Amino acid sequence: MGEQPVNMNIPARPWSKNKPPRRILAIRLQAMGDLAAALPYLQDLRDSFPPSVKIDLLTREEVEDIPRNILLFNKVFSIGGGRNFKKQLASTFLLLPKLFIQRYDVIIDLQNNLVSKIVRKSLLPKAWSVFDRFSPIAGGERYRLTIEAAGIGKIKAANRFHLKNPASGVAILKKNGWEEQNDLVVLNPAAAFETRNWNIHNYVVFAKLWLSEFPRTQFLVIGTSFIASKADFLKEQLGEKLISLVNKTTPSEAFAVLQQVKFVLSEDSGLMHMAWGSGVPTLGLFGSTRTDWVRPLGEHTFFLDSSDLPCGACMQETCRFGDVHCLTRYTPEKVIHHAFSLLQRLEKIKKNIYQ
Repeated sequence: MGEQPVNMNIPARPWSKNKPPRRILAIRLQAMGDLAAALPYLQDLRDSFPPSVKIDLLTREEVEDIPRNILLFNKVFSIGGGRNFKKQLASTFLLLPKLFIQRYDVIIDLQNNLVSKIVRKSLLPKAWSVFDRFSPIAGGERYRLTIEAAGIGKIKAANRFHLKNPASGVAILKKNGWEEQNDLVVLNPAAAFETRNWNIHNYVVFAKLWLSEFPRTQFLVIGTSFIASKADFLKEQLGEKLISLVNKTTPSEAFAVLQQVKFVLSEDSGLMHMAWGSGVPTLGLFGSTRTDWVRPLGEHTFFLDSSDLPCGACMQETCRFGDVHCLTRYTPEKVIHHAFSLLQRLEKIKKNIYQ
């Protein structure tokens, strides 16, 4: 069969046999947040097939930690080279023989770049599909459409994962001062640019408003040295009510910690995608980001963005008006209102399910 459009902007050669494929390769190379956002859809794909169908992943060494530590893939292959494209290509060509002997029936290219194209063309799968990088719809929805375009069934987001070491999250939390009777709420001031940063003082006010309603709460900051100074400030302001895990977890350990969390308040970052992908109630704060691409999906999420402004979703690193109005207008009081509304809505859904 030749190339044919199965869905708008999704090139694909669908699986045409009546029996399931023997082996499937999914490709997602970067970045951590993007890979994390794809995992719920790949988990549902895994759940839809018997164990005899093998599903493997090709990714990069920098982001392989989480997929290697969840019970989803039969094999995880990764390419090296860091951010150096020539080294990535060299690593890819060295890996191709190992991939070729797997004899993949279906390749789902969730990356759509030169490296993933080389892999797909070289492995000669019977069926394949390629991610649409540019349509103005959420990335999660594009992952779903790409997987379905391969012709192997309908899927949805499965926001629950089985970790290889599920106790690791609890152990890390206890070691760092978590009292198990307390709920955990993540504060994540981790967006890359000032146009995506909510003022750090707002997080303090948000936390105090939360404590007035849920006093048995401890707050968490998880991440790298990139947010160390912000974590230190929050620790100074919130004292024993805040647990800082900055530079204390691997990505898979952070993923395990998130499974214990009641709520996440996050700027645009990889951790936000890890949270909503895990089914954790998540409120995303977006400034200059295009939320039509990266918004969290599902009933357990909510987000505040700049799409209603004439200058919204500008994708600029600095605000041309100098005030980052897209985020300064969101007060802690407004954000806490949306946070509580989200939790109340989820509680109603939960009650309706069990009635």
